[in-house]
Parts: sequence; C-alpha cells; structure tokens
Amino acid sequence: MKATYKNISLKILKVTGIVIASILLLLFLIPLLFPGTVASEVKKIANERLDTKLDFSKSRLSFFTHFPSLTVSLDDLSMTGSAPFRNDTLLKAEQVAFGINLKRLIFDNEVKINKLYVSKAMINIMVNQKGQANYNIYIAPEEKKLKPNEKPDEGTAIRLERIDLEDCHVKYNDRSAKILVDAKGFNYVGKGNLSEDIFDLNTDAQIDKLDFYYNRTGYLRRKEVHANLITRINTHALSFILQKNELHINKLPLKFTGFFTILRDGYKINIKAASENTTVKDLLSVMPPEYLTWLEETEISGRSDLLLTFKGNYNVAKKQKPNLAFNLKIEKGAVNYQNAPVPLTDFNMDLNAMLPDLDPEKLLINLRALKFKVGEKDYFNAYLHSKGLSEMTVDASVKGALDLAVVDAAIGLNSIELKGLLKTDIQAKGVFSTSKKLFPKTIGGIALHNGWLKTDSYPNPITNITFVANILNKAGTYQDLIVAVAPASFVFEGNPMYVNATLSDFSDLAYNAKIKGELNVGRIYQVFSKKGLDVTGYAKADLSLKGKQSYATTGQYDKLNNKGTIILKNIKATSELFPKSFFIKQGNFRFQNEKMWFEKFNASYGKSDFDISGYLLNTINYFLESHGTLTGNFNMKSKLINVDEFMALEKGENTDRNLEVEYAKEDHPKMSGVVLVPKNLNVSLTANADKVEYNGLVLNNLSGKFGISKEGFYLEKSTFDIIDCIVGVDASYKDESPTTAHFNAHFTAKDFSVQRAYKEIPMFHEMVSVAEKAQGIISVDYTVKGDLNGNMGPIYESLEGGGTLNLRDVQVKGLKLFDGISSKTGQKGLDNPDLKGIEIISTVDNNLIHVEPFTFSVASFRPTIKGTSSFDGLLDLRVRLGLPPFGIIGIPIVITGTHDDPKIKVFSKTGKKINDAIYDEIRNKVIREEKVSKP
Repeated sequence: MKATYKNISLKILKVTGIVIASILLLLFLIPLLFPGTVASEVKKIANERLDTKLDFSKSRLSFFTHFPSLTVSLDDLSMTGSAPFRNDTLLKAEQVAFGINLKRLIFDNEVKINKLYVSKAMINIMVNQKGQANYNIYIAPEEKKLKPNEKPDEGTAIRLERIDLEDCHVKYNDRSAKILVDAKGFNYVGKGNLSEDIFDLNTDAQIDKLDFYYNRTGYLRRKEVHANLITRINTHALSFILQKNELHINKLPLKFTGFFTILRDGYKINIKAASENTTVKDLLSVMPPEYLTWLEETEISGRSDLLLTFKGNYNVAKKQKPNLAFNLKIEKGAVNYQNAPVPLTDFNMDLNAMLPDLDPEKLLINLRALKFKVGEKDYFNAYLHSKGLSEMTVDASVKGALDLAVVDAAIGLNSIELKGLLKTDIQAKGVFSTSKKLFPKTIGGIALHNGWLKTDSYPNPITNITFVANILNKAGTYQDLIVAVAPASFVFEGNPMYVNATLSDFSDLAYNAKIKGELNVGRIYQVFSKKGLDVTGYAKADLSLKGKQSYATTGQYDKLNNKGTIILKNIKATSELFPKSFFIKQGNFRFQNEKMWFEKFNASYGKSDFDISGYLLNTINYFLESHGTLTGNFNMKSKLINVDEFMALEKGENTDRNLEVEYAKEDHPKMSGVVLVPKNLNVSLTANADKVEYNGLVLNNLSGKFGISKEGFYLEKSTFDIIDCIVGVDASYKDESPTTAHFNAHFTAKDFSVQRAYKEIPMFHEMVSVAEKAQGIISVDYTVKGDLNGNMGPIYESLEGGGTLNLRDVQVKGLKLFDGISSKTGQKGLDNPDLKGIEIISTVDNNLIHVEPFTFSVASFRPTIKGTSSFDGLLDLRVRLGLPPFGIIGIPIVITGTHDDPKIKVFSKTGKKINDAIYDEIRNKVIREEKVSKP
C-alpha cells in the first residue's frame, strides 16, 4: 500500500510539474509566436485612430510585465496634443502597456486590447482661453453599412476592461474656466466593461499631493486624496453619472452625486458635493500644509455642514457658463490652543455664496452670521449681504471688542504675536458703484489702541500702534462720504511714524493729510517674511498735502498746498510687466503744489542704470484714482541700457507677473518676449545713454527725445553710433501682446562700411544680401514698418516701406549674379564692377524687395537693373546691358533663381514672377510664404 501511495504521489507531482513547466514554456513561447502581429496591429491603431505624434524607444510582448496579462509594452512613450497644442506634450510615460485578449490572439489571430497600464507618466491636459483642448486626439472609426448576411470586419479593436495608472503626475490647466488641478503621486485603478455603450466604472484612486487653483488662487495645496467611486458612463452621449462616490481630502469626507456630459463644444454638468455633520477639525484639515502642525496641537470642537453645487452648460462660443454655489455652516465651534487661559467659544458661521454663470458681476454673498466669543467680555459679530461686484448692493454690519493678546493665546498664532485693544462698530447699507459715484449709507469706525506686532521672522516688534478711523455717509453718494484717520501711528526700531488725514467729497476728493516719520523698509519686509527683498531699504517722509482733485485737473495750481519731501534709499520695487526688480539706490523727492520733483534719482534694473531728474504732474490724483495717468518731463543719463533684460518672458526674480505674461511663458518657453510698455504713463525724456544693447547689437552714444504713453514708446530726432557711423532715427513702438509688437521707423545713415553693415546688422544683412560680396562706402535713407516676433526680431513678411541706398564708392567681387552675366555675354569686364555715385530706390512689401531701375557704367557698358527679390533669396530681375559707345543699343537679360544659384537668360524678357507672401496682421501670422509663380 505504501508503495502504491508513493507511486500515485510521484505521478501527481510529475504531472503537476509537467503542467507548470508547460505553462511557463507557453508564457515564454506565445510572445515569440506573435511579436510581429501584435506590434504591427498596435501601430495600426495608433496611425488610424490617433491624430497625434507618437514616439517610443522600444516595444516588447510579455506575460511578466503585468502578470498574468499578456501585454505589449511601449517604453519611454511620448504623445503630443491636438490642435492648437500640437507642439505640446499630452502624455510622457516611462511605460505604457496594452493588455491583449489571449483567447482571441491564439484562436482568431486578432489583437483585442482589453487593458491599459500607464506607469510613471506625466499627463498634461490643457484648455486654452477659447475652450480648445489638447486631448481631442482620438479619430472615431467610420461606420460601414453592411449588406444582408454580411458580418462586420474583424481586426484590431480597443475593448477596455481595466485602466491602471501607477505613480503618475496629472496636470489639468483650463484657462477658459481659470482652473488648475495638479495631482502628484496619482494612482488609479478603473474596472468595468468599457467596450459597452453603457457601463459602470468602478474606481479606486489615491493622490499623494493635490493642488487646486481657481483664478490663480490656491484653495487646496498638497492635499492627500482617496476616492472610491462608481460611475455609470454612457458612451453614446459621453455622459458620466455619479452613483457611489466617496472622497476623502485629508480627513474631510465628501460625497458626490450628479452627472457630467461632454458636448461637441463644451459640457453639461450637474454635480453636488456634500460633507454633512462633519467635525470642524476634519473641515480644517484642508487648510494649507503650513497650518497642519497647529491643527494637531489645538483642541477644536464643533460641527460643520458643507455643500458645493456646480450646475449648467459650458460653451465659450455661446457664452454659456454653469452656476457655482457654496454653502458652509458651523455650529458651536471652539478653539483652545494648548490649554489657553481663555478659549475661543460659541463660533457660529452661516455662509451662502452663489456665482451665476461664473460671472463675478453676478456674485451673491449671504453671510447670515459670523460670531464668536473670547472669555466673558470679548466678542465679534458680523453679517454681510451683497449682490454684484462693480455695482454692488450691500447690507453689512461689523461689531466687536477684542483684546488681541487674549485672542492670540486662544487661537495660538505661532508665527505672529498680537497685542492691543481693537474695537469696531460699522453699519453700511446701499449701493457701491464707482461709475455712478454711489457709496452705501455708512456710519461707524474702527480703533486700535496700544497695538503691538511681532513675527518670528524678525526679533523686534512694531509697537505703540494706534489707529482711529471713522466713516460717515448719510446720503449714499460719493459727495457725502467723509473718512477721517486721526491719528494713525506706530514705532519701529525707535523711529515713530505718524499719519493724520481727512478725506471728503469723493466726487471731487478733498484731502488734508500730514505724514511724518522714517522707516527701515528692509526690516519691515523681514517682519512680514517677504522673501527676495534682501535690501536695507530706508524711507523718510515729511509731507503736508491739502487740496482737491479738480484743482490739479483744471489747472488751479495756486489753490493747492502740497509740500514736503520723501527720501528713499536702497529700495527694491517690481512691476508686473517686467521680469526683474528695479533697485532705487537713492531717491530724493520734493512736493511743490502740482509737481513732484525728482531732485536726485539713481536706480538700476539688472545691468541697466538710470540717473533721472525732472518732475511728475498730478501724482496725488494718480494714487487716489484707480485708472490715473502720470505725466512728467525728465532728463535721463545712463551708462548702459540692456533692452534684452526688459523683454517680458526673460527670466527674473519677479514672481508677481501679469497673467497674460504667465500664460505666454507657459506657451512659449523658448521665447524672450517683447518689451511691454506701461499704459499709465505720459512721460517725455531727454535721454543720453553711453551704450544700448539689443539682440546682439551695440548702439553707442544714444541721444535724443524719447516718450512713453498709452500709445507706446517713441523716439524723435534721436541719434546713435554703430559701425563707426552716426545713425538718425525717428521711431515708434507699441506692444500688442507679450510675444508681438509693432514698429515704425525712419533711419538715415551716411557714409558707412557696407561690409560691416552686412556682418553686424541683421536687418541690413537680410534686405541687402548682395552686400556679402561688396566693399566700400554707402548711405541709407529708409522708412520701414512692421511687426516684431516673440524674440523681438522683425517678421519680414510684415515689413512695409521704402527709401534710397546711395553707393558712394563700392567694389563688387565674386557675386554670382554679375559673374553669370559676364559669362553669358562673354564680357569679362562685367564680373567685378565698381559702383560709384549710384542711387538705388526700392520698396519693401510682403517679404519682397522691389528695385526701381538704376543705371551704372562698367567697362564701357551701361547696365540698367530693375525687378524683384525676396528676403529668402528668390530673384526676378530685368537687366538691359547697354552696349558701347553710348548704350543706345542694349541686350535684354532676365535673371531668375536665387542669389546663390542665379539663372541667367540673354536676349529674353520673360522672367518668373514671384508671388508675394500673405501676412495676417490681426493674428500676426504668415498665411503663405512667397514663391515663384508657375509659367
């Protein structure tokens, strides 16, 4: 019996071993049997179904990449997006693998893809301001009408049952909706019969770090997210119905319901996200990461209810946008930081907000209550009801009495210490509108006494802070509004600062203000943790300002009583238009009625330096109005102005940039941009600069009259030295976007080296390409206008203009054009002509240069040349070779081809017309390049 059991066991082990070995052998053999079939079919899918550029380093077929699935893996895969993002990456992955249906592969020799695996990928989804997206790369197959009893074609197909994303970085940037979602460490598993018309997708997703921005404001930063979702998907309607959707953002639970439908030109949405009966502590877990340590050290109680709805249609062309609504309710909240002597209690908040059509002008805010207590005495109560934005209906009340030291202890503000008695009582009701000069009926004020502020960024506090402000408006108009600040003061580093001001009649603002004190600006920046401003700035003011806005605007300067001084030293300042910071080394300013005099002003920007004297007009009105314009007249001296550093897309330490500039930097990372001109200036300068650097050019001794206005930048009767020649220029310049600009210039230059101009001036190089083989002295008088590209260079197809080129004494040697004429006519004296006293008149348009007839003498011959050439070297020239003795009899010659390869026909008048380029001035785009017309 024992022998029998032993034999049976050995047979079972033997059979099992053979089966396992056979399975392993098949796992290795099957990929070897079908490698060509699978690889070719996957490429076929990519070519037929994807409208994109797809690249990968290698492919392989294996069971072991995602065991037990048979997968074809594409390593180092990259894929670009759909128009208008064809040059931007949509997907870049370490590996993308497609699971193959093994049964269909073996028995039917068909490739059916049923699984998708993506590993360590960057998925970059982009939507521009017009609503155009980069993910529309899939080409739907055309439906074929079948004959009776005809079966559909079998072949490669995608019938997904599983989608698996591992350790991916997903970025969704929708500029049309002003939404940015950045998810790092994105792990996703989606299961379902994705080949069905309607199916349920079971999803498990984990995000290590999630950022959510709306209108460039971060509402979620570095949050951990876990989602367990069941979504019903209707592929006919491209509709997603949220059935079971549980989401955790850090500790805050959210439940989603509703649907999302993708339309041809937008989407339809009805989503509700709710977190009901949640603890306040879980709600606060979505705060920025820097506050999470405070959250763990603080005892927090209370209940909260959160509801977010997003409902409606989105269509940019039809100007349709969904409605967004937000509700938050907190009851019986309390905060007690590390057993503070007095906790913050009875915190209640009831907030409803709506943004119909995502339109800020329709914003509705209903803050029914915001109240809390600190101890028995201190309290704060507020409510706000508002409708609209630029014209806002307001009903608001704020009342409170707080000992800031007690509040500080109860809340536990680790990075800041506060002291002082703060009292406020303000009531406001009515309409606020700057255009209609309306202001809500208001009465009340705010006062802070014995204030004290210290941060952990600087060892010394700001002390003796006093601020008393009262506001009164009985009629609800600008004219009736009175604001009094008396006094406002503080002491920092032993230096006091005082402000007393009364403002009234805001329809024609009457002001009476006194400002006196000095301040270490660099250290103040340190107090408030402003990074990058590592300067020891100093400001001192002693001002007395009294008058009305109309006195300055109507020229009643004798009624103004503005006087005093401001001194600035070592101050850094930035502008949203420029990439770098301006550094004011010394600024001494004196106020005298309508003028603010720059008595001493030394500043730098990157390598550039400025020494300015002169005055600004209307500075008080500029600071009081929201859209004021500064007018002034200055003298400026500089050792160096580097124009390249002012170009909008250049690198710099300034992070507070114009939104349009930020978008342009993302779209055109290799461009420098153009120089953006401030629109709030109307300033003229008499300028002298030793050196100006621009796109590789060096201009010396620049002088003349310059101006900056809302129309752009202009130069009048200006001169500079280049290639040992004095150039006169009158020009205007206007930026149109961060990557485009328009210019109009008139240049005059007398007696300069043609060879140096060809080598050192790019535009001359392109416009006078024959100068390559020329030596001698010429003069130029030319007017040209056109557009500049994203690297501040001319777009030649946009240029228009004309002028004269005077050849005083020029020798041409080795030019193929003249060599060809000499060879074809047998007259060797024509190959290296000397050109003296010749005036060439030409015009420029649509990338073509049209040369009017000009005649010269060479070796007893009198050639006359006219015709057209292009900036790209195409030729269509007519030559009449006047024969000796007087050139009365001439030989017609036609020159076509290019400068490098001219085609010369003697005794011919038939050339090849060059069709000009077509340039779209509105879109700054070349529609068609110039080309030789067909015979």
